Amino acid sequence: MKHVIVIGGGAAGMMAAIGAAGEGARVTLLEKNEKLGKKIYITGKGRCNLTNACDVSEFAEHVVSNPRFFLSALNGLTNAETIELFESFGLPTKTERGKRVFPVSDKSSDVIRVLENECRRLGVSVHLRAEVKALLTEEITPAADETAETSSDEIVASAGGEGIFGRNDKKGKSKKSKNEYTTRVTGVILPDGTKLAADAVIVATGGLSYPSTGSTGDGYRMAKACGHTVTKLYPSLVSLTAEDGCCAELSGLSLRNVGVKFLGADGKLLTEDFGELLFTHKGISGPTVLTATAVAGDALAGGTAVIDLKKGLSDEQLDARLVRELEAGHAKQMGNLIGVLVPAALGLEILRRAEIPAECKAGSVTKEQRQRLAKALRAFTLTITGLGGYNEAVVTKGGILTKEVNPSTMESRLAKGLFFAGEVLDLDATTGGFNLQIAWSTGMLAGRKAARE
Repeated sequence: MKHVIVIGGGAAGMMAAIGAAGEGARVTLLEKNEKLGKKIYITGKGRCNLTNACDVSEFAEHVVSNPRFFLSALNGLTNAETIELFESFGLPTKTERGKRVFPVSDKSSDVIRVLENECRRLGVSVHLRAEVKALLTEEITPAADETAETSSDEIVASAGGEGIFGRNDKKGKSKKSKNEYTTRVTGVILPDGTKLAADAVIVATGGLSYPSTGSTGDGYRMAKACGHTVTKLYPSLVSLTAEDGCCAELSGLSLRNVGVKFLGADGKLLTEDFGELLFTHKGISGPTVLTATAVAGDALAGGTAVIDLKKGLSDEQLDARLVRELEAGHAKQMGNLIGVLVPAALGLEILRRAEIPAECKAGSVTKEQRQRLAKALRAFTLTITGLGGYNEAVVTKGGILTKEVNPSTMESRLAKGLFFAGEVLDLDATTGGFNLQIAWSTGMLAGRKAARE
């Protein structure tokens, strides 16, 4: 029986363990936290947006980095199959606006619970508070025929971990063998130096986002030690900071049905979107902003966000609307009238930018002032100073170079027996459940192939 070690008990790690155990492998899951699924617990504001129910042919359009690489994994476990899988685990699901899929209970803890139950059912040996220091490797030579073994029971004593769901009495072996690789991963090394042997190791340690959940870049370090390239890393699906002081005053204000264009420092269009935007005390956030960070990344820093507050109206329609409102409320002060055009909290800032005094009567607004007002509504501009930090980023952009990983198996092209899954790879997507699907699909593929190959 093959022994597969999975490093990381998040979404990708638990699914990898389930995939490997489902193929008959003996699986040891090592999680350095005190519980599994810490990041799952906080996703979707505690509701856990499991996946997206869009047509599978559309799914790759939402994967920003290396979508073609992801296709093999997605074909192995589609979003529709993922929903069916969780239903079979005993988790009823529902589909909401934007085809976002959630558990009916609206509790991310239920997602974690059913994954834990499936690990238990399949006999996965889960060890908590069990950190991995490094990967155990050996050079592959034609004459090599050495065997190393360590009981997984030793993890508990040597790493201070807790053994649960235990099947801890069997031993895993790894043998050197001749193949196209020059290096083979044969297990892991624990902090006290103890070596735990395995036939395959799956690294599913996450990225750098939400470091409080244990995502501290361990997988990148392990991959680099095996010769892998890690691309540039930065926060994604994160808020943007802006130098305009009005953001703090508008903090908490949510805008719907607005158009947003994001321009680079050179003034060229980076990306644009339509939907919701939220002001924060430091800048802006919301779906349109999060998507922009996924698409454009740190190129947004130093650029501008141009918000069209009346995206649904043509220039002619907007001007006609302004004429109508100004005539109907000709006796009102503009500070009071502006509230019929935009949220009151935003109104005074709009007037300031249009250079129209709040005490000015609507009936006395000139054509030139009306044109300035239209411009302020059409192009509410903010100067972007940077991206929010990893503490608030949903995912990490960048990761292990996908050219160095076999997309059909998730196995390293540089080190035999080494597999990757989830956020540790240079794979990321827009909001809406797509990033968790990356975790589920790559995790399942890595687990199945690690058990079979």
